[in-house]
Amino acid sequence: MVKHQPLQVYERQLCLSCLTGIYGCRWKRYQRSHDDTTKWEFLWSLILFFTFSLLLVWFYFWWEAHNDYNEFNWFLYNRSGEWIDGTVPILATTAAGFTYIAFLMILALCHIAVGQQLNLHWLHKIGVSTALLTTAIGFISVNQTWGEEWAVIPISLQATGPFLHLGALVAVTALAWLVAGQVARAEKTRFQVVVLLLYLSVLLGLYMAPLSITSPCIMDHANLTPRPDVIGHQGAPMLAPENTILSFQRALQMNVSGLEADVAISLDGVPFLMRDRTLRRTTDVGKVFPARQLDDASSFNWTDLHSLNAGQWFLKDDPFWTVQSMAQREVMLVGNQSVCSLEQLLRLATLHNHTVVFSLRRPPHGHPCYHSWINDTLEVIRQSGIPQHLVMWTPDWDRGQVRQVAPGLQQTSVEKLPPQVLHQQGISRLLLRYSQASPYDIREFSRSNVSVTLYTVNEPWLFSVLWCSGVSSVSSEAPNILRKVPYPIWLISPDEYCLIWVAADLISFTVVIGIFVFQNYHIIRWRLSGMHSYNPEQIMLSAAVRRSSRDLNIMKEKLIFSEVSNGVGSAEDMFMENGFDYYNNEGISH
Repeated sequence: MVKHQPLQVYERQLCLSCLTGIYGCRWKRYQRSHDDTTKWEFLWSLILFFTFSLLLVWFYFWWEAHNDYNEFNWFLYNRSGEWIDGTVPILATTAAGFTYIAFLMILALCHIAVGQQLNLHWLHKIGVSTALLTTAIGFISVNQTWGEEWAVIPISLQATGPFLHLGALVAVTALAWLVAGQVARAEKTRFQVVVLLLYLSVLLGLYMAPLSITSPCIMDHANLTPRPDVIGHQGAPMLAPENTILSFQRALQMNVSGLEADVAISLDGVPFLMRDRTLRRTTDVGKVFPARQLDDASSFNWTDLHSLNAGQWFLKDDPFWTVQSMAQREVMLVGNQSVCSLEQLLRLATLHNHTVVFSLRRPPHGHPCYHSWINDTLEVIRQSGIPQHLVMWTPDWDRGQVRQVAPGLQQTSVEKLPPQVLHQQGISRLLLRYSQASPYDIREFSRSNVSVTLYTVNEPWLFSVLWCSGVSSVSSEAPNILRKVPYPIWLISPDEYCLIWVAADLISFTVVIGIFVFQNYHIIRWRLSGMHSYNPEQIMLSAAVRRSSRDLNIMKEKLIFSEVSNGVGSAEDMFMENGFDYYNNEGISH
């Protein structure tokens, strides 16, 4: 055992050099110290922890906001006029920054574990400051421009809360090893008490956290409502250009129950499908009518609109990163799409007996159809031959007149109103953003016989949460993805969740107690090992992990003379035996 000790010492010193070198550029042995961390460096440790926490929330936000990436890119397009996938640089920088800060956090914890003084290098301080500043700017920017998206965090916690709680419990339980070691080696009782109280407070908070965790997916299996209907928002825009006949055909192939579109009115009174105010993004208007590419889409007559190509942009921009997986025949079909009229959509829905819901945009002032836009749309509905009960009518303009002309339409509101008000206005359906209706709201509307459709739902986790909430239907840009979700991702009964909660707390508590007992036993054994006779200086030296270097040297000198005078052996042997590197003037951790 003694024969291999120098090699073990070398390996430990090498690991320690890498640890302190990467964190504080202290590669030399004489640069390291067991002294207490200075107040300035302690402040930087707090800044590092705060930056890590902030980045963790930022990373989680963008991970869960994946459901609305297309909405974010469309928002950027409306501001800049150019279509780019703005989420790519955000995700790349967030992942890089989070990895870097998390690595520094691990190094800092390792410093504490081995009793090394924290001394963050100035380059890392610049890096931490940069990460903190850019993340704070990101929070402010999102809050000012896309503030409604923050609602995705509490909604996503309904799906991830129980699992995040278990992960946090495992992490804090593992930290017991570090905390127990610090408490066992600490010399000041006040420090021991403070550390223990902080750790136990966090641990107790995690033990009781499930009391505040609510999720509609924690329910009895017998209470699960039927699978929500899926409505293809703009068809299936991940598989074909939005608002084209091909897109709606692909949506029908994904077994959707309805089709949703955005409708505008042409100069000659033809309702057509177009989401944007202009034709620049989704047609080749810049090539066919270069002088009019910034004009309102409603300023074109139907002949001009129908002559535009509405598919080439999809192949060029690849908004959902799906073009590369398409067969050559599919690419040709996509590239030959044209602008679709509302009548074409209604006839397709009639053929398959599917519901149609559309948002109708009023033409600008001076447009020939500015006053007749409602009647023009109703006339197209009548001419298409679609049964009125298959049309969800959303415009609030002249609802009374609309009910007289077409009493069979499903009156649908895009404004969240009390059930009593909705019934008074003859409205039987709601079309809301998924963040506008809580599980409680959905249940209340359901009891009042008001059907709720939520948009835009693209992610399986969100679809599962809304399914468990009892929603009747969702509007999705990804029917091809939701088709693969025949059952909620997870669903457990309250009794099962309670059992998991209690079992996790008991296991954690047992592990924590075991760690504290073992750490104290290990320290006592380490302090008393190798002692041939009772020597106060030797006991103090063995326990002097957190002493200053000057005090440590004084105790070493006392121990040398004490042991040599007792005939125990040479000073070098004595230091190696008691866990100290004679040549490097440093403690060797066991």
